[in-house]
Amino acid sequence: MKKILAFAGSTSSTSINKQLATFAAENLENSTFDVIDLATFKVPVYSEDEEKNGFPEDIKSFTTSLDSYDGFIVSLAEHNGSYAAAFKNIFDWSSRINVKVFRDKPLLLMATSPGGMGGQFVLSAGEQRFSRHGASDIVTFSLPSFYDNFKDGKITGEDLLIALKEQVNTFEKLVNEQ
Repeated sequence: MKKILAFAGSTSSTSINKQLATFAAENLENSTFDVIDLATFKVPVYSEDEEKNGFPEDIKSFTTSLDSYDGFIVSLAEHNGSYAAAFKNIFDWSSRINVKVFRDKPLLLMATSPGGMGGQFVLSAGEQRFSRHGASDIVTFSLPSFYDNFKDGKITGEDLLIALKEQVNTFEKLVNEQ
């Protein structure tokens, strides 16, 4: 059975993107999954000077763990139209250890936000960037107006729920073809 890692590109304790990533993982049909919280990884802000001090143990642990998964579900928080600073920092550190952060494996890339755009800017940025960092195939999903469309741990709108399940199924097929 294939194993998937799901996480949000956020360190917020109330992350709506973590809720979405978890829900997407729960809709996998033939894979096991783990959900992690990036807040558990304590690392300094990346710089060349910091790298000269060596790689933080938490980053080494995080990047090593990526090797044991067959695919990834990531839901990015959008801050001012781009990645959340905490995610970008972990991504930057990880890419210094292995530029292929996503290990040539499929990625279900998602975003949500309280507004009607559903994190479209960060989703677009991630889609462009992550193909250069080892995402072999990228399947995307955006959930607009999170608080209107997600309640009690699930997507409430029928059309959005169907759309998410279709993307999860497409992603899972890609994982199984690896």
